[in-house]
Parts: sequence; C-alpha cells; structure tokens
Amino acid sequence: MKINDVRRAAYAMPLTNPAFPRGPYRFFDREYLVVTYRTDEVALRAVVPEPLEIVEPIVKYEFIRMPDSTGFGDYTESGQVIPVRFRGEDGVYVHSMYLDDDAAIVGGRELWGFPKKLAKPEITHEGEVIVGTLHYGKVLCATATIGYKHRPADRASVLATMQQPNFLLKVIPHVDGSPRICELVRYHLEEMTIKQAWHAPADLQLFRHVAADVARLPVLEVISGSHFVADLTLGYGEVVFDYLDEPGGFDGRSKLFQDQNTTHRHWENGFTNTLSREKAQ
Repeated sequence: MKINDVRRAAYAMPLTNPAFPRGPYRFFDREYLVVTYRTDEVALRAVVPEPLEIVEPIVKYEFIRMPDSTGFGDYTESGQVIPVRFRGEDGVYVHSMYLDDDAAIVGGRELWGFPKKLAKPEITHEGEVIVGTLHYGKVLCATATIGYKHRPADRASVLATMQQPNFLLKVIPHVDGSPRICELVRYHLEEMTIKQAWHAPADLQLFRHVAADVARLPVLEVISGSHFVADLTLGYGEVVFDYLDEPGGFDGRSKLFQDQNTTHRHWENGFTNTLSREKAQ
C-alpha cells in the first residue's frame, strides 16, 4: 500500500477493516430513562473540567436503549451527564458512559472522545415500572426505577433540552505516553423527532465500584424522572478548547513540546518530519 493510499484510507482502526463505518449516524426509536438528582457540589467540581462552569449541583443519570442505529447496531448505554455553561452557553458535560457494543465504544472514543467503557446496562419494563440496571462484570453499580407513563411531558420542552450542546473531554495519548490530544469537544444531536415523552416518580441507587465509579457523584435528592423516545442523528463535533495549545494551559507533553519556540522531530511513515510548536503569526 502506497503512502498516499494510507492517507486516503485513514479514518479509523484497523486501517483495512475499521471497527465502525463513516457517518452520519442515525438512531431510530431511541428510548431514554432519565433520573435527575442533586449531588455533592465538592464532588461535582472535582470531575467537571474548566473552562466549563457548573450551573448547580445537578446530575442526570441516563439509561438509553438504542435498538436501531446505523453503523453501530443494537445496544444499550448508561451514564451521567452534568448541566454546565461554556462561555455563556448552557449545555451538558458527558461525564461517564457504559455500554455493551464494541463499535459504539470504539467509534465514540476515537471520533468524539466519549468516555465509554464496556459494561452491561439494561432497560426492562416490569409491570407498572421501568427498571434500569448497570452491571460491571457481575457487580451491580446502578439501579433506576421510574413509574410507567404517569403524566405526559411537553415535547417541545424535551426537544429544547435535547438541542442544547453537549461537551466532551477528548484525550488521546502519544506513543510515549504523554497527551497528544487533550481537547474540549462540542457536539449536537440533530434532526430530532420526539415520538413520546412522559414524567413519573423515580428513584436511583448508585453503588461503589473501582472501575465504574458512578457513586463518585452521590445521590442526595432525586428531583425528577422522565421517559421519552426519539429519532435523531448524532452529529460530528468541533473542538472549542485545546488544553495543550491555549495560552496559560498546561502542556503535559515532553519538555521539547513545552517550549513553544522549539521543534519536535519524529518518524512517520519512514520519513522524518519537523513539527513546529510555534504559533503562526
């Protein structure tokens, strides 16, 4: 394979048989079970990265059933999102995600920087209650319960919330273990149709686990429960803050990188390239 052929084909790994296809990524009948709760503000500030700002000590714990998604298939996901503000714009920061699908894990991490880990989340309908559970291996890490369709929710309000920007912290290491990419990414959900939406009483329990640390943000008070179904497209993202290049930002790369007037030489495709860290004038 020629060098230019590698460049043209480069999209995802493995090069000749990528783990996921190119987008767009469309989701049909995506079912959400969301429990909004109040948490410890000190614990929350320890996990939300600047320059994001915490609006109030609130977390949304989500279970999402995705039975039909282009490219990623049929899977279930669970995790925590945190209402935040970025330069005056309200949105949510995606703090943790646990799911049961290889393509969605790899694609999510490589493309956007989703904090995805392999686990076993599940949504089940048990009589008059919807139950969400998260297991990491054999260990139960989270249980959410919500009443089944007690009160209709305003679909326009649900849509407006879903249209807010989402923020991610994308981290990819260099081959020497230092950070090569450390970026704040913003993305949006697009082409959304809210097919049904409901409110109901809810409860949530989080259990301590060393690898699935959802209990790091403890439940102090359950505020609300919601259940809705939507069709949507997961849009590509954009970098809104680069932790390695922003003035005053920490540069965790090697000493060669920390001086913006130095260059770093490395081998790539058999050729030596010089990358200048000096910003263009």
